[in-house]
Amino acid sequence: MAQHDTDPYARLRTVLRRTLLTVVGVPFVVAIAMSLVDSYRRRGKKPKPFPTRPPNTVGVGDGEVTTYTFGRDLYDDMLAAIEGAQRQILFETYIWKGDATGERFKRALSEAADRGVEVYCIYDAFANLVVSPAFKRFPPNVKVLRFPVYSAGWRFFDLRRYGRDHRKILVVDDRVGFIGGYNIGSAYETEWRDTHVRITGPAVWDLKRAFADFWNLNRRRRIRGPERPLLLETASTWEPRVRVQRNVPRLWMFPIRSMYLEAINRASRNIWMTQAYFLPDQDFVDAMKDASRRGVDVRLLLPLKSNHIVADWISRGYFGQLLDAGVRVLRYRDAMVHAKTATVDGTWATVGTANVDRLSLQGNFEINVEIIDEGFAKELEAIFEVDQSHCLELTSGEWEARDLHRRFTELVLSPLRPLL
Repeated sequence: MAQHDTDPYARLRTVLRRTLLTVVGVPFVVAIAMSLVDSYRRRGKKPKPFPTRPPNTVGVGDGEVTTYTFGRDLYDDMLAAIEGAQRQILFETYIWKGDATGERFKRALSEAADRGVEVYCIYDAFANLVVSPAFKRFPPNVKVLRFPVYSAGWRFFDLRRYGRDHRKILVVDDRVGFIGGYNIGSAYETEWRDTHVRITGPAVWDLKRAFADFWNLNRRRRIRGPERPLLLETASTWEPRVRVQRNVPRLWMFPIRSMYLEAINRASRNIWMTQAYFLPDQDFVDAMKDASRRGVDVRLLLPLKSNHIVADWISRGYFGQLLDAGVRVLRYRDAMVHAKTATVDGTWATVGTANVDRLSLQGNFEINVEIIDEGFAKELEAIFEVDQSHCLELTSGEWEARDLHRRFTELVLSPLRPLL
């Protein structure tokens, strides 16, 4: 008589395996399907014009900070700085499109190298997979570090080696540095609402150090050339009002999250935050809720529809508890807002590359500048007010009235939160 498998542990393992596949697999399938449909719907559609402020410069300590909210203004000044370079250019970007704007930057950097300027470039290979290989060929006198698509090697389980290089930095000589959310490409020049800053003074050295540290940590992965470290004779001058915060996953350093939480927890008047993608951990959400409940004016400005529809849907999972706590949720319409900024109590502000999501705060190489200055905070508040004039505010009534289909989609996608 045949014996049937009556091992209860085997049955339990089968049930657990199928449950795990369902819990993880279904959200991934739904996410892929939503992304494909959204990509198809966006074809041929152009964003509408949006309000911006012209570049404005404020003095901070022994230097100046200029704020940009329109790509064309920023690119003009970046290219002017590159064209005026005399000794050295350090250029790092996450996305570098091979379009007309990308070609302008590549040509300016190549011409600088031809006239004897030391030119170093870093770009993320994964973010530029769709860029033509021909565009990614540089002349020999331009030193290029291509951050690899896969950087873990045989260390498959070393989570420190999976972060992307999401930073955007330009430093020219010792005199000027640029940092913020703008990638390089024609669409970003006119169609996206982002924020970048131009810095002069002692803080430029901190940006130089940030670039050099990344180059030296990863230089063996360069496409060509000798594996020489990038050595800098750094100045001993410090600018206490301007601090450069760097996330370095290889060293398991993630200070940007702590920077945000400290500022939120200290707030007594207002917290105005603009984010392209908002997928925080619960401690971050709780800090914002606690601030609102103690009377702080907390406003969160997000895109109504971002370029990543799945991120939008997962982000909505936090709206209920934020609205219940009195946080105002503002949705930027007609264009993608890609800025990563915040201002607190009219004295503290930050601009940078880090989104408030797990990939940025606990995964990628990121860089933010933290500025403690009333004049700069006032400028960021003025920018926020312009952006808010172009927003639709989400009310508690509207949120509670959403249909069953939306609630179900939010529930299905919620298991992906820890991955984004």
